Amino acid sequence: MSFLDVERSLSGRRWVGPGVETERATEVLVQQTGLPLALCQVLARRGVTADETGPFLEPSLRELLPDPRSLRDMEKAARRFLAAVRARQRIAVFADYDVDGGSSAALLLVWLRQMGCAATLYVPDRIDEGYGPNDAAMADLAISHDLIVCVDCGTLSHGPIAAAVGADVIVLDHHLGGETLPGAVAVVNPNRQDEDGALAHLCAAGVVFLLLVEVGRQLRNDGSQGPDLMAFLDLVALATVADVAPLVGVNRAFVRQGLRVMARRDRAGLAALADLARMDTAPNAYHLGFLLGPRINAGGRIGQADLGARLLACNDPHEAAALAERLDLLNSERREVEAHVRAVALEQAEKRGFDAPLAWASGAGWHPGVVGIVASRLKEASNRPSIVIGFEDGIGKGSGRSVSGIDLGAPIQRLVAEGLLLKGGGHKMAAGLTVAEDKLDAAMTRLSELLEKQGAHLGGAADLRLDGMLMPAAATVELAHQIDQAGPFGAGAPAPRYAFSGVQIRHAKRVGESHLKISFGDGGGTYIDAIAFGAFDGKLGPALENHGGARFHLAGRLDINSWRGRQSIQLRLEDAAPA
Repeated sequence: MSFLDVERSLSGRRWVGPGVETERATEVLVQQTGLPLALCQVLARRGVTADETGPFLEPSLRELLPDPRSLRDMEKAARRFLAAVRARQRIAVFADYDVDGGSSAALLLVWLRQMGCAATLYVPDRIDEGYGPNDAAMADLAISHDLIVCVDCGTLSHGPIAAAVGADVIVLDHHLGGETLPGAVAVVNPNRQDEDGALAHLCAAGVVFLLLVEVGRQLRNDGSQGPDLMAFLDLVALATVADVAPLVGVNRAFVRQGLRVMARRDRAGLAALADLARMDTAPNAYHLGFLLGPRINAGGRIGQADLGARLLACNDPHEAAALAERLDLLNSERREVEAHVRAVALEQAEKRGFDAPLAWASGAGWHPGVVGIVASRLKEASNRPSIVIGFEDGIGKGSGRSVSGIDLGAPIQRLVAEGLLLKGGGHKMAAGLTVAEDKLDAAMTRLSELLEKQGAHLGGAADLRLDGMLMPAAATVELAHQIDQAGPFGAGAPAPRYAFSGVQIRHAKRVGESHLKISFGDGGGTYIDAIAFGAFDGKLGPALENHGGARFHLAGRLDINSWRGRQSIQLRLEDAAPA
């Protein structure tokens, strides 16, 4: 049965409320812990018991940090890395061009700088070189370096690593591994096929952080001291959220502690970027994923690939300000390019229908730097694993995003093995691929078959899950603070979503090209402001802007809005339905 009898909302979704078991578990938690109802609702949905509430609400890095040596090749990688530092050997860092790659590179560059060592940063151009190490770049780096550390890439790079003649290579990655490993000194990756998967949720920056923990242990064993690694957690938090890693286990502690470090504004690059993004409150996971992350990614998407890593590693405020401004401008350009591709891709995918296990779209000339973002938008619209591909001269470069519970990376690798893709790889939630135009339909058909075996076609394509209902008077800043205790929220740990039943819209105003800002209440004198991003990309914006006095059910997530030192509640509006 649908929640509030909403079978089809303005965005075409059926609303689904909490199950009976979750409601019972909530009641037990309230009785046994005395914690607020709204907080217990979140804890119950996560399966947290009364005995587990303390550790869950205060995730401790000391308790949750795994032994780095539980990962294969970690001790070997740390020993070789430390040997290079002690011998003052020439070190190069080869990084992916996204936030995780940039953060991973910055972790190493800053650590090395504090140890008095310089290193070369190399980030491949997305269009000219593509993802990961390539033969020419690795061979060139090997001529002038003794050690090359590949971060957020390299696990499938057998040929390029073999091309690095004369240099040792260490791989620190998290993408799915193949049946064989490249000939590196060490391949540290929780998603190697011979790993047990206990740390599969780590992003690359998490793996790099564990390497530095192990390096620190080896230093202490020899009576030496390394940099304070707690000060590096802002970079780990940024990468974890921006790479959509599940916020479970040690990732929760990384993000919780990292946000506290970021609030100190000690890192010049992040402080400069936060100012440009007009972040006037303490940073939270939303800021990392939607304000900072896209700007850092912009260099790799449509500009100079190494800008993000350079910004994050920068310690000069003036240089940081210049880099941040450049990234901010590139992000504005990226939004314009993305808007065109998104409109065409959504229309194309909708014509195919969202009932299949896979939603996909392709087009000539679509910029490779935005296909990943558009794939995310397509996934949100369809609630299906989604692929978006841009073609140039008969070769398509695409990106995919998956939904919870469906592994996209493994089927992509299988298509490579079957000869339907030229290249491909990734992890459960995201993947990249290269496909010949004449193999496109066959590849998408086969991928759809593999995803169907995982059940990608089963869940309601249009279900919107709600955690409960609130009256406007109950939606307070205090309530939002209580809910935040269960954070951080993000992938694998969504923030609670509430419905407001039969409310009246007092004001409605279009903001920018596609956003909508409204004020609503239930006639009892309490009014709440709400913002709906991208509302005019669908029916939501026009319907609420021209409400004509009609009542609506609204659904969204609570935010705290800060203005001149005062806090007020705001709803991040996601959906609505006529009451």
